[in-house]
Amino acid sequence: MPRTREDGSRRRGTPSKGDLRERAILDAAEQQLAGGPEGITVETLAKAAGISRGAFYFYFGSRNDVLAALVERTVTTLRAEVDAADAAAAPADALREGVRHTARMWREHGPVMRVAVELSPTVPAVDEAWRSAVDALAATTRRIAERAGVPAGTGPTDAGALTTALVWMTERTFYQATVTGTSLDEATTTLVHVWLTALGLRE
Repeated sequence: MPRTREDGSRRRGTPSKGDLRERAILDAAEQQLAGGPEGITVETLAKAAGISRGAFYFYFGSRNDVLAALVERTVTTLRAEVDAADAAAAPADALREGVRHTARMWREHGPVMRVAVELSPTVPAVDEAWRSAVDALAATTRRIAERAGVPAGTGPTDAGALTTALVWMTERTFYQATVTGTSLDEATTTLVHVWLTALGLRE
């Protein structure tokens, strides 16, 4: 079977034309989200990405599929940063860094994070991407909590239950900060204090 140009691109580790077009669609969606998701359509995304409406459907089935992929791209970065903080630091420091990384993602990609929260109840693809991120972050912070001495059981006050509740609390706190225009830095300070206190760690 002959080797295609895209096969060669993958071997070299360089993006294929399809990869670049998909990235252009996602970048366009993030830019347009600054004005709210209501104005985003397949037409606006295709035009911004420099492709036809028909070509758009080669990459995504709908506008909501684009938003779900954009959420996935954003939270994949966040998961990697939190995992890296866990691997390189003591429990208290790992939690501080994890909350700070989360705050930075809300600061730099606020429209994407907000649309994830707001569309999750009604758009299954967005909900799946967002909940998978929350579950992954809860798993990482559970491991941190267990390293800090929190019991590893399945009870309501053990590491799994505590960190799941704290991750959802973190989501809601940063969401409220961005929609009300309050300080993300102050929210970060509050959340770090709550995380460390809840897990019995010194600040």
